[in-house]
Amino acid sequence: MVHHTSRYDLVVFGATGFVGRILCQYLLEQVGVNGSVKWAIAGRSQAKLNALVSDLGASTLPQIVADVSDEASLRDLCTQTQVVISTVGPYALYGEPLVKICAETGTDYCDLTGEPQWIRRMIQQYSATAEQSGARIVHCCGFDSIPSDLGVYYLQQQAKERLGGVCDRIKMRLMAAQGGVSGGTAASGINLAKEVSVDPALRQELDNPYSLCPDSSQLPEHPPIMVPVQYDQDFQGWVSPFVMAAVNTRIVLRSNALRSYSYGRQFQYDEAVLTGPNATGGLVAQGLGISLFGVAAAMAFSPTRWLLENTIIPKSGEGPSQADQEQGFYDLRFWGTTAEGQTIQVKVTGDRDPGYGSTAKILGQAGLCLAEDFPPSVKAGGFWTPASMFGEVLIERLVKAAGLTFEVD
Repeated sequence: MVHHTSRYDLVVFGATGFVGRILCQYLLEQVGVNGSVKWAIAGRSQAKLNALVSDLGASTLPQIVADVSDEASLRDLCTQTQVVISTVGPYALYGEPLVKICAETGTDYCDLTGEPQWIRRMIQQYSATAEQSGARIVHCCGFDSIPSDLGVYYLQQQAKERLGGVCDRIKMRLMAAQGGVSGGTAASGINLAKEVSVDPALRQELDNPYSLCPDSSQLPEHPPIMVPVQYDQDFQGWVSPFVMAAVNTRIVLRSNALRSYSYGRQFQYDEAVLTGPNATGGLVAQGLGISLFGVAAAMAFSPTRWLLENTIIPKSGEGPSQADQEQGFYDLRFWGTTAEGQTIQVKVTGDRDPGYGSTAKILGQAGLCLAEDFPPSVKAGGFWTPASMFGEVLIERLVKAAGLTFEVD
């Protein structure tokens, strides 16, 4: 295990980006500058870091210049801190150097990636290094995938308490949400489409819900990740595919594996958008399904992908306004069924737009949780998921300070 004296508890890398700025404002409100949590901001441009400090009104907030193209600067950053929060995406393009250095230096790390193909590569390449150094690497600490992963975890704890056992089947349905799309999210999707277009094996990998599980070839068959347009009897309404299911389902299934299959080896999970109970709901579900298929088809071909990228999709660094973030929200419902047919439903909500306002608060609390609540003696080094790393400790933080609710419905 690597030991180094940390000057800071936490460093935000990519602080001057769209999400990074929201995150820094949130951390400033939560822990101040000279409080018990020592933190700093990092990015590649000294001028932009200076401007951010000025905008935040926090002249004493420490700054570190570091660039993903300069491993020496990343190593210098990591040796100064216990935890790094990275907001620099698309991670498949820019994320690997920092994960590599964190794994080598024993520095804890979390991010907000939703790129399963990249996560799999990082696990394959750096898992052994992180286990040896003691670095705890936790991907997907934003809207994808903490509400889903911890929602399932919460439901299973409630099922054990109320029903006497866990559920072997859980469904999440997005009941309602409001929020915008940023250029960063769009850029990640575009990059994935480009990767698939040049690597046929990646398409096969993306068809496997267990692709992030350590023993994926030994696990039972699982239904396809994308739920088709259909009527859901349990929720008494029509459902349509949910784009975030592509990463959320994999993270939930990996959490089950890392928790020694505490949900059961036959456990199944799926996600969809709930559109309504009547004919109108059916039409909306069909429309959403066609739109999702249309965008996916357009992204598969370079000419139409270029057209989307240069006309409709927002540019990197763009995102919803402050007002849109504050007016945003989301409402997720989870339906669990035990092997004996007993059922339980829980509700998870957030009080900001899912992609940015809420994600920044969730990510901030995940980083603080790593820094304050989980010394190396509690959790070993390696690649964790939010539920397998944090569990109820982070749920308590999110309810107290990040505007989320977890309750039996």
